[in-house]
Amino acid sequence: MPQIPIDWASVNWLYVILLALFVFICALIGNVLAFKRTVLAAVLSALLFTAGFIFWTYYPHNLPLPTLPVEQKAAMPAPAAAPVAPSPAVKPSNPVRDITPQ
Repeated sequence: MPQIPIDWASVNWLYVILLALFVFICALIGNVLAFKRTVLAAVLSALLFTAGFIFWTYYPHNLPLPTLPVEQKAAMPAPAAAPVAPSPAVKPSNPVRDITPQ
């Protein structure tokens, strides 16, 4: 069984718990509104979660809880960009080199 390269210390657990709570509440509301129709309940739950997630993540509600997940550390550093060689000097296309007034 392959191991999953997740740095468990970098997981924002408060964010994960809040999203799980959103899913639970949305699934509960979706099941109540669907009257025991499982596909309709799943669709309603997905729509409710989408609306709640967009509201929580993008609406400026000024609550002290996290709104965006923390970026995970890269497993391997990105390769450094190769240095760019300077372009050769371009000679002007004007053949006149004397700029004295006539």
